[in-house]
Amino acid sequence: MSTRREFLLAGAAAPLFARADRLVMAGIPFKIVRGKKSPHRYLHIHGDEATARQVFMETIAARGGIGLDIIGGTRNVPIAGGKIDPNRMFSREGAARSLRSLNKDWTEAQVQNAADMLDRDRHKFLKAITPPKAGRIVALHNNANGYSVEAEIAASDRTSLKDARNPHEFFLATDARDFEKLAALRCNVVLQQTPAAEDDGSLSRLAAKLGIRYINLECALGKLERQRELLGWLERELA
Repeated sequence: MSTRREFLLAGAAAPLFARADRLVMAGIPFKIVRGKKSPHRYLHIHGDEATARQVFMETIAARGGIGLDIIGGTRNVPIAGGKIDPNRMFSREGAARSLRSLNKDWTEAQVQNAADMLDRDRHKFLKAITPPKAGRIVALHNNANGYSVEAEIAASDRTSLKDARNPHEFFLATDARDFEKLAALRCNVVLQQTPAAEDDGSLSRLAAKLGIRYINLECALGKLERQRELLGWLERELA
């Protein structure tokens, strides 16, 4: 289990109160947004998830903390002349799988070269995003194309589906205490503490492995008020 380090995140357009900087991982740029002092960290990693980005920016402006926001408006991002899903770059295994899937004409040497680039820079991202001991990472996502909590059930240690009629709205937590508090609410939440047999390269998998408190909030694209509401529940219930 790693020690807690200070983390960061970034946003599309920094609010006036913030000092904006950049973090670049293997050529993939993130904007760092800083609000008032808080141990909590926020992440927006898919550029096409506009609702999540808006809630991300509003939350840092209102509650403080540090955020990393990927720069750009697409789901997949350029790397080494190809592309990758940025939420699949947090392990070599997951990154290589994403690179092969999205770059069908690449040789294995090209895949390994891009994976090497990510390996060299991953520590910078982790240093930026890992919260101090009292904090947590909250990643904000929007889903489409059928993805829902049902896709996560098989890989989860525990589940609570109190809002099963709305499967696209759910929390994914890596800490059992966070899961217990969220499970008491009328919402969907899954706990993923145990490393999966197949490493998909997501930040949630890496956070679970390192013992970092991480909560992913998924909501359908365009459901702004609902994503605001669910994040408000999280902020209210979790210390």
